[in-house]
Formats: sequence, structure tokens, C-alpha cells
Amino acid sequence: MTHKVAVLGTGKIGEALLSGMIRAGWAPADLLITARRPERAEELRARYGVTPVTNPEAAKTADTLILTVKPQDMGTLLDELVPHVPADRLIISGAAGIPTSFFEERLAAGTPVVRVMTNTPALVDEAMSVISGGTHATPGHLAHAEEIFGAVGKTLRVPESQQDACTALSGSGPAYFFYLVEAMTDAGILLGLPRDKAHELIVQSAIGAAVMLRDSGEHPVKLRENVTSPAGTTINAIRELENHGVRAALIAALEAARDRSRELASGKKD
Repeated sequence: MTHKVAVLGTGKIGEALLSGMIRAGWAPADLLITARRPERAEELRARYGVTPVTNPEAAKTADTLILTVKPQDMGTLLDELVPHVPADRLIISGAAGIPTSFFEERLAAGTPVVRVMTNTPALVDEAMSVISGGTHATPGHLAHAEEIFGAVGKTLRVPESQQDACTALSGSGPAYFFYLVEAMTDAGILLGLPRDKAHELIVQSAIGAAVMLRDSGEHPVKLRENVTSPAGTTINAIRELENHGVRAALIAALEAARDRSRELASGKKD
């Protein structure tokens, strides 16, 4: 038997997911997509061989529905889907801040819902996708979600109560690193380097540091200490970071992201 999966609201992340699933062995004939603009749907059909459908058609046809629209658009999409979703459909939500209960209260009793927070490195198959099951989601449903999102990176199961924290750390996390690289590039220019050379130095340093963090098994404090020699350049830089409260600012920033995720769940838009 085939298992049809529909990606609803196929933007950049939805397209990355489609592409990853196909590379992982999913048949394009088993993948359905919806898009707001007809020309976007046709573009995806031509590029991947997937089938464009309407949202109600996806709900009637697919075994798994992956909802990738923005949090503020989820209510409208769900209103359109509810009359057409049987209770045996698996609903996977990728919307930040929206709990599984939001779907369970609106869908047929017993409908399984899985909440996933992924991030933009899905575009390069290096996503961190955090997965939580709703009231009716079984281990099999969670494993199926892991199979899908594992096509574009790493997956991690957490209790749903931890999803807002995960959104702050990994969902928004790539933006923090891009922000840091932007600031360091500006510093490199200030120090007399051309922008392209500063960028190359920083990006490769970031890649190397990330691989060391992933593969060495060492605590980040130990890795930092290995670079920080007595009275050297690094300790002087670290001192300035501490003097300017960078650590405290990061903690406050992640708390703000966590709080905004909670606000999205309550329906607050601004």
C-alpha cells in the first residue's frame, strides 16, 4: 500500500522537505502539495513531479497532512480543512507556538496530531527538527514524523511543554548565528580586512567550531579554554564580551523568543 503525504502551504521549508523526502526515496507520485498561488504550485509540479491539489482535496486524499503555513494563518487553514479531515489522518503542524490541543479541539475526536519545530537549515539538509506528540499520537505516528523530517536533518523528541524553549533555541537559532557572523564581519572590516576575506575567515571558523562541538564530545567550556591562552588575544576578547554583557543579553534574547512563542499560541499577533 502507498502512503500519501500532503504538504500544505508549500513555501521554502515545505519545498525543502519535499526535496529531501524525494532524495530519501519517497515517490513523487505519493506527494501532494498546496500553494496559495497557482503559478507556485505549477513550479513545484514541474520541478519535483508532485501533484498540486486544493486544501480540501489534500485532506480527503492524503494519509498525512503537513501544515507549513505561518502561525497567524493556521486558524483559517484549519477552518477550511475541518469538514474534510477523517479521524484517521495524521496531522503534522510546523507552526511555531501553536499547541496540539489547538488542532485536537477543532478536528474529529481521536485525530492524531504531531507538533514539529524545524529550522531553515532544512534547506541544506542540516535541520534540527523537534518533535512532540499530541494526546492521540502513537509511537508509530512519532516515528513517521521522524522519518519525514529526518530526510532534511536531525530529529529530537521532547515533551510538548518544552517546545517553546526549543523554538527559542533551534527554531530561531540560525538567525542568532547569522547575526553574529554579520557583526564579526563588520569588525573584520573595521580591523582592515576586505569584506570577502573577513566573511570567508568567519564562516570557515564557524563551520570548524560547529564540527568540533558535534564530533569531539567535549564541553564547550573545554573547547573555549583550549583556545584561550594566558594573557593572550582570546582572553582579552572574552573579557570585552563579558564586560558588555553578551552572555546576559543572549539569555534575555532567548527568553524573549520563548515568550513570543507562547504569545503566538494565545493568538496575539503584535
